[in-house]
Amino acid sequence: MTTIALFGAGGKMGYRLASNLKASSFEVRHVEVSAAGQERLRTGLGLDSVAPDAALDGADVVILAVPDTLIGKVSSDIADKLKPGTMVVVLDAAAPFAGHLPDRPDLTYFVTHPCHPPIFNDETEMAAKKDHFGGIAARQHIVSALMQGPESAYAIGEEVAKVIWAPVMRSHRVTVEQMALLEPGLSETVCATLLVVMREAMDEVVARGVPHEAARDFLLGHMNVLGAVIFDEVKGVFSDACNKAIAFGKPALMRDDWKRVFEPSEIADSIRRIT
Repeated sequence: MTTIALFGAGGKMGYRLASNLKASSFEVRHVEVSAAGQERLRTGLGLDSVAPDAALDGADVVILAVPDTLIGKVSSDIADKLKPGTMVVVLDAAAPFAGHLPDRPDLTYFVTHPCHPPIFNDETEMAAKKDHFGGIAARQHIVSALMQGPESAYAIGEEVAKVIWAPVMRSHRVTVEQMALLEPGLSETVCATLLVVMREAMDEVVARGVPHEAARDFLLGHMNVLGAVIFDEVKGVFSDACNKAIAFGKPALMRDDWKRVFEPSEIADSIRRIT
């Protein structure tokens, strides 16, 4: 049986993972240093936390469900307690990309991250519809990378990933560098920023007199239909008026060189700020 040491088990992310792992065939040891997190595990899942050394003793897999800024410290603190061949699972590409994991060639480093439930889906249950983050009721896709270690280790890492992010649809294999392009590049620097701008645009039309509810309903509805066409969810074309608005709006809103955010140096700078 595969033994997993889950660090940060009582935190926001760790608790989700602990809940999914509870129903798995893995032997899981939960590590949580905060009293609040320990109580949350106890009352919410009926799980007790153990000391780090006890959790690491003979562990096959160590999952670091801790903030990006703590990955370097936590991984360094436990590195000399890990047996050769141990898999260290990190839930975001930032710290691995930035070189914050210990220099231990005899360890396996596996990075995995959820895509989160897609906007266009066929969920019918309300619990799934309301599970916007994923990992509870809504199905989602995931991405994973084997940063270092034997090729055979990927299957083990993917098995763990499919459990902690369940229910999972497609599982994509990428590199750590590609994962960094996806996040923070695509998902945060671009997508989150543009969504913030869209919210500010909605607030602006409200400030100019449009009722808030009308503006919100209008924007979210158009995000649905326009997104379905743009991302090939449905076959369709924009009206001439819409295309003319795009031709005017894009240069007014976007710099000509905006794609430089995906250059390696820009990705590295963004991750440096995060970690």
